[in-house]
Amino acid sequence: MHCELTSQSEGGPAVPLADGRAVILGRGPESGVSDKKCSRHQVKLVACYEDRTVTVTQLGPNPSSLGSAALGRGQSGCLTERDTLFLVNGRHPFRVSFSDAQNGRRSVPTSPPAKRQRKAPASGPKRSILDFFGSPPKQRRTVKQSVDVSPSALLGPCPRSRWEEVGKLLLFTSAGVPASAKVRAPLLLSYIGYFKTPVQRRAVKQSVDVSPSALLGPCPRSRWEEVGKLLLFTSAGVPASAKIAGFDIDGTIITTRSGKVFPTSPDDWRVLYPEVPPRLTRLLKEGYKVVFFTNQLGIARGKLRPEVFKAKVEAVVKELGLPVQVFVATGSGIFRKPVLGMWDHLCGKANDGVTVDVSQSFYVGDAAGRPANWAPDRKKKDFSCSDRLFALNAGLRFHTPEEFFLGWKSAPFSLPTFDPRKCDPGAPLFSPPDASLTSTKQEVIVAVGYPASGKSTFFQSRLVPQGYAYVNRDTLGSWQHCVSACESALRQGRRVAVDNTNPDPESRKRYIDVAQRAGVPCRCFLFTASLEQAKHNNRIREMNPSGNTHATVNDMVFNSYKSKFVAPTLSEGFSEILQVHFVPNFPDEQSEALYKQFSEG
Repeated sequence: MHCELTSQSEGGPAVPLADGRAVILGRGPESGVSDKKCSRHQVKLVACYEDRTVTVTQLGPNPSSLGSAALGRGQSGCLTERDTLFLVNGRHPFRVSFSDAQNGRRSVPTSPPAKRQRKAPASGPKRSILDFFGSPPKQRRTVKQSVDVSPSALLGPCPRSRWEEVGKLLLFTSAGVPASAKVRAPLLLSYIGYFKTPVQRRAVKQSVDVSPSALLGPCPRSRWEEVGKLLLFTSAGVPASAKIAGFDIDGTIITTRSGKVFPTSPDDWRVLYPEVPPRLTRLLKEGYKVVFFTNQLGIARGKLRPEVFKAKVEAVVKELGLPVQVFVATGSGIFRKPVLGMWDHLCGKANDGVTVDVSQSFYVGDAAGRPANWAPDRKKKDFSCSDRLFALNAGLRFHTPEEFFLGWKSAPFSLPTFDPRKCDPGAPLFSPPDASLTSTKQEVIVAVGYPASGKSTFFQSRLVPQGYAYVNRDTLGSWQHCVSACESALRQGRRVAVDNTNPDPESRKRYIDVAQRAGVPCRCFLFTASLEQAKHNNRIREMNPSGNTHATVNDMVFNSYKSKFVAPTLSEGFSEILQVHFVPNFPDEQSEALYKQFSEG
């Protein structure tokens, strides 16, 4: 069987449609359409050879139509060989045809049969419906009596598992038990009635495995779910398992067909290695659950529409022909690798209650932190280390695609310079250790440090409760307002803490001059958190929006500080320079576990 969608325009192209595989069609050379009203991803087409139909789903903003019936964005319709698909705004017609693969003959829609002439009713007595059966009355009674119209026959097996308690009898009926089998259940379970106490009966009752995974088995049909910035696809037949075989998608399961780094269209992909499908098949036979984890930040940035990527995922799974679960992080935050949001959701909510055994599970990905020329034909370094760090955060064994599918030896790699696992809540807060954080006399304290290096938290918890006036550019809006607030507080006889980044001598001199005019000393608190640690702090606090009162800090702000930074010296006019180290304070174990995960590769 072969299927083609053929343009009805003169010289228009024909688009082949494989059975069950999604094809995205829109403006471009594949369709021969250059109309700007037509999106490059206008429709999704899925052919069904058995039904000889094509399911058309509109993806673009302007309407597609099947004949005179217009679709809306996200709506689907059925295209048959009798219908015409107008790609956009009633223009650019296409028709579908199915042909026999053996003789190459194209199926031609047949015209409906001619209506028969209605015969005049014959004269004689009026017949009943029973007169249309050729068997004698006795045989008709036999056929009627052979049809089982009892409730058990009409309703079928028990639709779901349930417990019933009648006195000293506990009755468990599992899903799918037919009526005839239910007679034996009370005979076996009635012995539970001999246990006198509810605790004893409950213990026996709990010994029967009635978990969803035990009762329902594999996922009955494919489905998509959405949880915040997470898309989850579970294909039909995915089993729950304690053993997880995790994989990245791009660069691990598939690569671009064009050979470019990024796909040029939704159909620009192919399976990375021929060894991929048989290796995944063997994992399923060994009792593993195969799960894909992928970051797709382009969805949050508006560069990739969710429905287009969903179609791609379904096409990849269809090509593999295997039951797979797919996690898609659509933005930054808790679900984006290497943070464990997707893994935690799998373990806690998407494995049918089966506890994952980390020691028997593993993860495979191409973002492994390998340097340039890590292999003879691999000149480029890995774009990140996020896959290796994802496995490291979860405590999983890690492999690269070449190691896992091709059997290559391990390649060299490097991890980020900042390791959040080594942060010690008991480390000294400042140095020199004999210095005093506060003074009883009037003074000005000027902070120096990266955004998200802990300045605000330190000042608000250590200095403001001691009566220091808090001066901050985020709240006052400009350095001029900060200088004015500092002068005003000194006139009132107060001590002042200036919470700004102050990377260079010029920005610090403003406050040194104010202190000198007021005749009070000016100290510098240098916050020693590195650029990598500050970025990590920023990402972690953005994952906790309820407790985050800071403005979002992007890489441009961090890089600006780094380019301007000049280490403070006593010669600038400071009476003392105190180094303040970032020492995290965790309110609970969950916060500590999150902070100690690598957050970026």
